[in-house]
Amino acid sequence: MGSMEIRQLISFLAVAEELHFGRAAKRLHMAQPPLSQQIRRLEQELGTRLFERSTRAVRLTSAGEALVEPARAALDSLRAAERAARAAGRGEVGRVRVGFAGASSHENLPPLALAVRRELPGVEMVLEGRVYSEIASRRILDGSLDLGFVHMPARSDGLATRGVAVDELCVAVSAGHRLAQAGTVRMADLSSEDFVSLPPDVGSSIHAATTRACIAAGFDPKIVQVAPDSLTQLALVATGVGVAVTLSSWRRIHQPGVTLLGLMSAPRLETALAWRADNESPALRAVLAVADRIYGEGRTSPAKRGG
Repeated sequence: MGSMEIRQLISFLAVAEELHFGRAAKRLHMAQPPLSQQIRRLEQELGTRLFERSTRAVRLTSAGEALVEPARAALDSLRAAERAARAAGRGEVGRVRVGFAGASSHENLPPLALAVRRELPGVEMVLEGRVYSEIASRRILDGSLDLGFVHMPARSDGLATRGVAVDELCVAVSAGHRLAQAGTVRMADLSSEDFVSLPPDVGSSIHAATTRACIAAGFDPKIVQVAPDSLTQLALVATGVGVAVTLSSWRRIHQPGVTLLGLMSAPRLETALAWRADNESPALRAVLAVADRIYGEGRTSPAKRGG
């Protein structure tokens, strides 16, 4: 349908609803002669009269009455298409694929997901769990994820990030463990302990930080059990399988049978949202705008170029 045909339908409906060319022209903010010309051209194209005109009244012919509802439906569809296109351009509709793991699943992701659902009901967030930092970075760059929670520094060039939260490493022990009442421990105090670890091959920043901290304290951690995620890791700690190094944010979630101890000179890990800097998806940009409100004044870093 061309632009002239759209104008003709708009003009036709105005006259059909007003049954008066003068009032219809005023409603359309146009002079009456051009309106009459548009109606005549439409009638010529259809090969039938749409209105009966007299000096006293204007009324619809049977052909005009038959055209009213299809014309309204056509214009409603056009307006719906325009609204959809504008909404998509503003990022109000679309899909954003988000990777997360560990503490982000209970601490950082829920407020963002809830806010997006409330503020951007046309945006679908596709959530993928157990996507640790290194893998998240790779998948964002290869395009299989749009957004991911990572621990800084993100090593991959081409990523942009914004800070979300800062945590310290702490130690999880069972409630009956010999150190459970210590409050704070040194890494060296754990040299004889069995460790429950996150997988070494999934790019977990916590696994890497644990290994570094143990080596700095003069020992290699004795890993007796590998857990697929942090919740399973803490459940294994509760049963006495071993101790685990985890994030201090778990203090805000009650884990039965687990005591979290402070770690002297504990390394700090910054959690950030990461995305590919050249991803121009309006839906992603809309989600990032929501993240700015949810997480406050987090630091945003542009991508490093090259590499």
